[in-house]
Amino acid sequence: MSHAPNEKILALAGVFQATRLVQKVATTNSIDQIAFETSLNSIIKIDPPNTLAVYGGTVEGITLGLELLQEQFGEDTTKRDMELTKYIVTIMHLTGKLTKNKAMLSTLSNGIERVRAQTDHYPISHENVIAGIADIYVNTISNIKPRIIVNGEQGYLANPDNANKVRALLLAAIRSTILWQQCGGKRLQLMFKRKIIAQTAGEFLYNTPAAH
Repeated sequence: MSHAPNEKILALAGVFQATRLVQKVATTNSIDQIAFETSLNSIIKIDPPNTLAVYGGTVEGITLGLELLQEQFGEDTTKRDMELTKYIVTIMHLTGKLTKNKAMLSTLSNGIERVRAQTDHYPISHENVIAGIADIYVNTISNIKPRIIVNGEQGYLANPDNANKVRALLLAAIRSTILWQQCGGKRLQLMFKRKIIAQTAGEFLYNTPAAH
């Protein structure tokens, strides 16, 4: 698929959204269902016509991520979540290692095809599908160092269903990171294009995106 210049902001929103959902599961045992299903569905959108289609075709499913971009890259530094930033730095580092490992990419691709087949019979948020996505993560990303250490309430993290949700969402974050890179996203932009990132996220939220 081709990418408009501003589509990398949607993919970056996907990274932030999935990562924030990891935090929510780990610390509050709660989740935004629309955002959750959108993030999971992004994993199995293999050949979409454009970036927005990865997230359901409208900004509704990616609203949480776009709002986070406004907070994290806006001028009000009190709204920034440094733990979220640390997670995302690690996710981007692991993604870089993943994309250089052809054998692991093949394993990842085969796993995603199995999950797509599952969704012919179950909704994306069904525990069987989530477990299938989590299994992909265990067999691929979890073998790359450094491993992502998720902070939260031990009682929540010890719950097998929550553990699967966390792993599935981390895979969703990595999927969006790959998409962000494919759209032209680079880590230096996160340092030097902060104002543009926040502005473009707002434009998407108000349905007036502009190219930059």
